[in-house]
Amino acid sequence: MAEYNPILSAPQGANKKPKRVGRGSSSGLGTTAGKGNKGQQSRTGTSVPYVGFEGGQMPLYRRIAHKGFSNYPFKKEYVCINVELLNAKYNDGETVDKESLTAKGFISSKSATLVKILGNGEITKKLTVAVDKVSESAKAKIEKAGGSVKAVEEKAAEQTK
Repeated sequence: MAEYNPILSAPQGANKKPKRVGRGSSSGLGTTAGKGNKGQQSRTGTSVPYVGFEGGQMPLYRRIAHKGFSNYPFKKEYVCINVELLNAKYNDGETVDKESLTAKGFISSKSATLVKILGNGEITKKLTVAVDKVSESAKAKIEKAGGSVKAVEEKAAEQTK
């Protein structure tokens, strides 16, 4: 049986005294405090001013020409919904539009999202679909089930003619 020792203590070498730099020459880290002599690394603050800094040389991101145009801010992102989800959540004869999709929890009411219906799965209910885009396979399945499809973008294109 192990001997009971009521005094807790850390193992030897676990607790080391911190290095106290810049506290005189006899401390071992006096004068320059272990930072060498002069220069950028011996100063206080960050050792490198910013990401991409090359020691005064013209940085790479400024040496290379930047040309072109990014379409990223103008790209359209669609929320894709499959016909099998419409078949599960909607009743026969209902209209599928942004308001009803928001009410059923498919899209957020706060963001102005574009909606696209995709043709994954089967549909047996007669639905009227009026969203931004509908894939060809989804359109065929909805019309085969007796429903109708009106893409909102097509309406907008017809109105501008």
